[in-house]
Amino acid sequence: MNSGPRTRWAGALLLGVWLLVVGWQVQEHHRVVEAAKSDLRIRSREIANTVSAVIRAAQFRGTVVEERIKPVLDLLVRTNAMGNSSKLMSVTLLNTNGDPVVWAGDTNLFSRDIPAGSEVWSNNYVAFVLPVEGASILPSFRNFTNGPPRGGPDFSRREPPPEETNGSGSNEFSAGNFPPPPTNGEMGPPPPPPGDENRPRRGGRRPPWLNWMSEADFKALVATHELHGLVFAMSTDNFRGTCTADLWLRFVISFFAGVSALGAGLAWRNMGRNAELQIRLVRASELNSHLKELNLAAAGLAHETRNPLNIIRGQAQMISRLPEASSEVREKSKTIVDETDKVTAQLTEFINYSRPREVRRTRVALAAACHEIVRTLGHDIEEKKLRVEVGGDPLAVEADEQLLRQVLFNLLINAIQAVSENGRIQILVQRAGAAEAALEVRDDGPGVPPENRPEIFKPYFTTHQKGTGLGLAVVQQIVLAHGWEVACLANEPRGAVFRVTHLRIAA
Repeated sequence: MNSGPRTRWAGALLLGVWLLVVGWQVQEHHRVVEAAKSDLRIRSREIANTVSAVIRAAQFRGTVVEERIKPVLDLLVRTNAMGNSSKLMSVTLLNTNGDPVVWAGDTNLFSRDIPAGSEVWSNNYVAFVLPVEGASILPSFRNFTNGPPRGGPDFSRREPPPEETNGSGSNEFSAGNFPPPPTNGEMGPPPPPPGDENRPRRGGRRPPWLNWMSEADFKALVATHELHGLVFAMSTDNFRGTCTADLWLRFVISFFAGVSALGAGLAWRNMGRNAELQIRLVRASELNSHLKELNLAAAGLAHETRNPLNIIRGQAQMISRLPEASSEVREKSKTIVDETDKVTAQLTEFINYSRPREVRRTRVALAAACHEIVRTLGHDIEEKKLRVEVGGDPLAVEADEQLLRQVLFNLLINAIQAVSENGRIQILVQRAGAAEAALEVRDDGPGVPPENRPEIFKPYFTTHQKGTGLGLAVVQQIVLAHGWEVACLANEPRGAVFRVTHLRIAA
């Protein structure tokens, strides 16, 4: 089973889903931004409708006095546009030439370059230009407090003097700046000079402080002050806050969507790997069962082979003992016996290695077991004139007694084969902790090269001519069955040390 292509397809699918989520969040953020802009546009139209309604209510015969519209604009700016965080920063009424007629708030935000019916977005504010028609804003009397201008009206002068109050909040006119009252007691400028037939009379459709103007000048003034547009700037603090909060929200959603996609991809890959591992475990179990069957068959074959070998060995010994047997026949019979013993030993080691290790733990005294194994191998020890010492702490461990004796036997026979005549072997039992013991078999032989130490416990690996290569493999098998550890180390100044650790001390 090859899950590589399936994993790649799943990863590509998850990546595509994550990209769709990111695209969706981008679209949603764009929708929120446009909705916030739409809210500002709606508020701008509401403000424009309010200003238009005030202009319609304040106009008389198509004209509105500046003093009646200016306080309304100041009130809109001063109350921050109904208390909303997107406050109104400035309002400007424009004439047909694009010049400001009446304004309130920060006049630095006004620009003549803004086309009609458009909006300009800045970092701190947005400016809207809306059409407002149907009325003319006439100048306030404060623009003419010094009487009629000499040389004709100046319509471009837009420098109103500071307001003066009487302490109650209402505007008052100083006697020195207001035009002199008429002789008939009515408000208005002095009567026109005799002979000027074009001067309008007092009390007409114009404010009384403009009665000194001719009809043509007044019409020109009305034409130049005719409203054509409304420009106001609104703060974008609330708009930017809404957009920033929504952007963070979209980022968090995209981030967690990416984390989810990554987690799903890893989970899919792990599922694929787990499926592969399960298949491998099933195959390994089948193979293990097959190997066990082969192992049992091989062990049975080895066991059945030893019987004919014993017969051959016995017949060879009988032939060598016949009186009429020649020396050549006796020599060949001895060779048959030796080779038969060698094959029998190998078959015995193979049977021991292939035998299942079922541990039955009992209390075993290590020192007594070591002395018994030394006595068992006494003939081999005496043949090579070796000195074997058993020492250490008198400890008892929890182990399978038969298997522990097999470990001691194999380690000691391995040391006997390694050392030369008059060599020295030590068996030490030491306490390695409060509940653990260690067993060491030391010799002064040639030792084991460092490159061979990882391989020395593998089956059929041996450095001795007479070795079978299964003795140390059996040792490791028994050690692992008990949960112990065995290692081959260097002995100083020469030789090898085989150390078995983690033996549990019996209570």
